[in-house]
Amino acid sequence: MRIDTSGRWQELPADEMGYGPNFSVPEGPPPKRSWWRRWRLKHVVLGLTALFMLMVAWLAVTAPLSKSLQPIAAPSLTLLSVEGEPIARRGADIRAPVRIADLPKHVPNAFVAIEDRRFRDHLGISLRGIARAAWRNAGAGGVREGGSTITQQLAKISFLSSERTAARKAQEVLIAFWLEAWLTKDEILERYLSNVYFGDNTYGLRAASEHYFSVPPEKLTIAQAAMLAGMVKAPSRLAPTRNYDQARQRGRVVIAAMIEQNLLTPAQRRSLKPARLKVEPQREVPTGTYFADWVLPAARARGAAEEEGYGAQEVQTTLEARLQKAALQTVRRAGLGKAQVALVAMRPDGRVVAMVGGKDYRKSPFNRATQARRQPGSTFKLFVYLAALRADMDPDDPIEDTPLRIGDWQPKNYGNAYRGTMTVKDALAVSSNVAAVRLAQRVGMDKVVRAARDLGVTSPLNPNPSLALGTSGVTLLEMTSAYAAIAAGAYPVRPRGLDDPDKPWWQRMWDSSVAGASRDSHFDEMKEMLGGVVQQGTGRAAALEVPVYGKTGTSQANRDALFIGFTDDLVVGVWVGNDDNSPLGNVAGGGLPARIFRDFTAQATGSRPARPAAPAIATPPEVDDGNMIGGNFTIPVEGMGIDLGVGVDGNGLTVRVDPSAEGGFPADGGDGPYPEDEGGPIIDLPPPPSNVRVRPAPPRGEPADGGEDEEGF
Repeated sequence: MRIDTSGRWQELPADEMGYGPNFSVPEGPPPKRSWWRRWRLKHVVLGLTALFMLMVAWLAVTAPLSKSLQPIAAPSLTLLSVEGEPIARRGADIRAPVRIADLPKHVPNAFVAIEDRRFRDHLGISLRGIARAAWRNAGAGGVREGGSTITQQLAKISFLSSERTAARKAQEVLIAFWLEAWLTKDEILERYLSNVYFGDNTYGLRAASEHYFSVPPEKLTIAQAAMLAGMVKAPSRLAPTRNYDQARQRGRVVIAAMIEQNLLTPAQRRSLKPARLKVEPQREVPTGTYFADWVLPAARARGAAEEEGYGAQEVQTTLEARLQKAALQTVRRAGLGKAQVALVAMRPDGRVVAMVGGKDYRKSPFNRATQARRQPGSTFKLFVYLAALRADMDPDDPIEDTPLRIGDWQPKNYGNAYRGTMTVKDALAVSSNVAAVRLAQRVGMDKVVRAARDLGVTSPLNPNPSLALGTSGVTLLEMTSAYAAIAAGAYPVRPRGLDDPDKPWWQRMWDSSVAGASRDSHFDEMKEMLGGVVQQGTGRAAALEVPVYGKTGTSQANRDALFIGFTDDLVVGVWVGNDDNSPLGNVAGGGLPARIFRDFTAQATGSRPARPAAPAIATPPEVDDGNMIGGNFTIPVEGMGIDLGVGVDGNGLTVRVDPSAEGGFPADGGDGPYPEDEGGPIIDLPPPPSNVRVRPAPPRGEPADGGEDEEGF
């Protein structure tokens, strides 16, 4: 049935109902085809295209295409002094790039003939070369031949790792296409010749030609060019400095290839003379120094940030070549014997201008200025006295220089000499151990540690009573930076070997207001007290005709001897000791280290050593019942390196001769006072009146710290 136009149901004809004479059974749906039949050629093409585009996109992300058009990478970093002089070079020897237009034609022809004879015709890869290499590798059972074009070699040596994987090979091909699209053939060849390895740690044609033949690449002969081109296959094995015969034989192969490709005539071949080596003298720039080792990590980071890792890198440091030479000369002339030495010189703002980390870098690259943590001895008293000043003590306040016991520990002055009541500034000048311990106990060890931290000491500090005498190990660089804070009048001073990069004015203002240095009103008093050490105390051997401020230091048993001081614009720290921590004998901080400081600083500042100073601080007379007179005095004898001491006791008048802080009396050249058990010559004179009595004069020189080691406390 169906509904007609009037909306009524009508009977359908029999044929339409499916049982009339014209009825036929309709055919069913067509059978389903297999899935591979449903795919057509266009789908296959589209799929392959999408896959290819995905692969190209992956390669574009992982391959350094953006860097492939930048300047050629140089695996070297040259450090420059403030004056612009090279002071150290790390990495390979690579020099200025070459230009094809400046080279004789036979030079690029030699490389093209042996490395890539179809270089001028292909688009970056050679299918014939790849097929030939694959066939030979299959026969050899492994990778024996690469089949790479010069363009592919440039991509590999400049922008990719040396791993042999399918992914790396695909990246190499993509970069080769990229280079061919953006560079001319001559530009590609220039980059290749300027970057390829030639053995003996030389990279690039200019470095190789000057290294092996002492000529620029623009003047290479045919034989020389052929020998260099032949080396590229195996530069380490074919370097003529190692295997001249094989290098020469390989050069003949190159010349034969040039003749075969009509790049050289037989007549030219017959007129050739063998390439003779003329290796250039070794370049004077060292590959390593103590300063270079210290500053290198920061220099590499600076070079990478500025050059993005490409191009020959030169980084200017804070080192001043003149002062570095003066430092080296000073320590060589110091008469160190078997002892080691370290010296750090910096400006008050922390710029390190000279550094010596040992007597001989070639024998021992260990940097004793930055890596060794040794006991600083009395130089650590800087923090004790600064903490005392911060606690509202005055330099003229009295302090007892008398025997002291804390529990089972008893600090001692050098030679068991005690001076009774002294002022704080005089106690620092003569380096009284018991006075320093008393001050530390009075203000609190936490305040002493706080002062050390404020001035930049980061090494672990054990806050026991012996810390006041410098029994915790620190580096010379840390201590020198701490004294630089006193010189600068602000803290902390950050030692650095590179100048801070230029910053916008607003950033400099922000840094100075938020993270700038702090100031301490007590630094001026501390500076004045350090001046007293040099003028009339244990540091007189460091005195110059210009004002000098500093402190001597000698650790227990004379294992470490130091002097750290400064002038208006230079801070210098000197350490002398043995690497095995054995005693130095009679070397003390007021002797050899003070003289090294004096000799170096005199050259650095253009000054001269000061004339002998007035007598050192004498013990004031001590009156007992009006019948006892105490006192002693010492007269330095100019030019003889001795001090003449006069004392009076009940047995007579005693004249004692000791080596002065200037040194020179001991047979070995004079490194400070005699050991206590040896003493100097004594002259006995007739006894004085019976009512006169004087305490014995303490031995001259730097008081060795009497404190026990930390583990012995």
